[in-house]
Amino acid sequence: MKPSPIERIIGLAMSAAVLMSPAVAAEEAKRGGSIVVSYKDDIATLDPAIGYDWQNPSMMQLIGDGLMGYKMGTTDLVPDLAESFTISEDGLTYSFALRKGVKFHNGRELKSADVKYTFERLVNPETQSPGQGYYAVIEGFDEMVSGADGLSGVTTPDDYTVIIKLTRPNAVFLNVLAMHFSSIVPKEEVEKYGADWGRNPVGTGAYKITEWTLGQRIVFERNPDYQHGTGPENVPYLDKITWEVGQDPSVALLRLKKGEVDILGDGIPPAQFVEAVENPEFNERGMIVENPMIQTSYVTMNVRIPPFDNVLVRKAVNMAINKDRIVRLINNRAVPATQPLPPNMPGHDGSYEGYAYDPAKAKELLAEAGFPDGFETELWSMNTDPNPRIAQAIQQDLAQVGIKAELHSVASSVVIAAGGEAEQAPMIWSGGMAWISDYPDPSGFYWSILGCGGAVPGGWNWAWYCNEDVEVKAAKADAMADPALAQERVDLWRSIYLEIMEDAPWVPLFHSRYFTMRSARMAGDAVLYVSPTYIPMHYEYLHAKDAQ
Repeated sequence: MKPSPIERIIGLAMSAAVLMSPAVAAEEAKRGGSIVVSYKDDIATLDPAIGYDWQNPSMMQLIGDGLMGYKMGTTDLVPDLAESFTISEDGLTYSFALRKGVKFHNGRELKSADVKYTFERLVNPETQSPGQGYYAVIEGFDEMVSGADGLSGVTTPDDYTVIIKLTRPNAVFLNVLAMHFSSIVPKEEVEKYGADWGRNPVGTGAYKITEWTLGQRIVFERNPDYQHGTGPENVPYLDKITWEVGQDPSVALLRLKKGEVDILGDGIPPAQFVEAVENPEFNERGMIVENPMIQTSYVTMNVRIPPFDNVLVRKAVNMAINKDRIVRLINNRAVPATQPLPPNMPGHDGSYEGYAYDPAKAKELLAEAGFPDGFETELWSMNTDPNPRIAQAIQQDLAQVGIKAELHSVASSVVIAAGGEAEQAPMIWSGGMAWISDYPDPSGFYWSILGCGGAVPGGWNWAWYCNEDVEVKAAKADAMADPALAQERVDLWRSIYLEIMEDAPWVPLFHSRYFTMRSARMAGDAVLYVSPTYIPMHYEYLHAKDAQ
């Protein structure tokens, strides 16, 4: 679901908003009130170990918390469920002292056994967590993946102490512990609901679910027991957040103008974009929210499905797609991409030009690969505008070099499911689910979407790309935990991404700027605090003018 210097950050997935400082929040915010957020697509699950599509990390971070979090408005890591922590001199042992008195939504106090259970569940192959690979550095990971009963590297000396041992130093391990995958869950609730757990999530977070009507709405109400975290006074402002799904973005915009919707989760609809951003009333009232995201939209080619197992074919596809034309299709709300890392991420190589648009050269490469007349394939895409139009533009470009791509324009959850099956989706246009770094570090664009650990059933490495040599280099880069090696580490990551581009499992298409709208009733300059990484909107900092 992403990272780095954050100025005015709004999320996007994933969603959106404006950063507000604790001082402003404390001075202007009112307690109480409710808001409505709209989305076109429903979600498949709110299991923090599983959910990873466009919008649900925002919701999962309402419900759950991890050992670590981010200080509001910064990229500074701070303890969350942990009260404090220490790291051994060799960088291999992390000791966490848990906050006492933290309760799950079911009323039970959180204990260290819950932390151990959560990480073992994440690593267990039966869970099929797309985030599993992030935890490979924990001692005992390989053994548990191979069938061991537990994770030997996570121990609990007492109810309020958790010790995690790593097999090697890891520069981003604390960031991983701040991801939604690491939200601590109660074993008894997971076992109680079984396969339906993702529809009945229980956490320690600022909000709990009080209604979930499939295809219509999810209602979150403030958790009265929530007294920890990193926000103003550690207590959420809003009493209730209603997440409406099944809303066409254009209809949602009309409803926002009427005051029936407060945040457009899918952003400003492309067809109304120019009209909206040029509307003086919207601008005067601060209703337009814009963010240059740390994001990359891309097309994956499944390297396990012929003919995409041929690197010449993959390079040909890179040269066949006219990125400039596609950027124009979306009102220039992006810049063309040449590589996985966006320009505002350390490790991006500004001198690398990538694969230029060159249909003639693409045809030559296809002929050299044994496909002089092209071939037939499938292209999967999320069905929320403008993604179908972008997919059609890609389809047209491919046709010019002889590649006939049948389009599958479906809900995001269906695309995700198809991408997680090794033999189902030859090509996927990632739009609407494009990658925004999970944490402020170049490694955030590798492990889940290009690393071997993500090329598993249910994973997000939809190219099913696994280069063992690259994997070794990536592990080496993340083992450079010494701050003195920071630049060397960034340089290594830069070389890794350029090596990946030689294998061409993706067509990096563009880096987006995200625009959405908030209703006029949202208070002051601040709409909400978004994680310094990507999607998650921390609604507990959001407030409304009409709150009592």
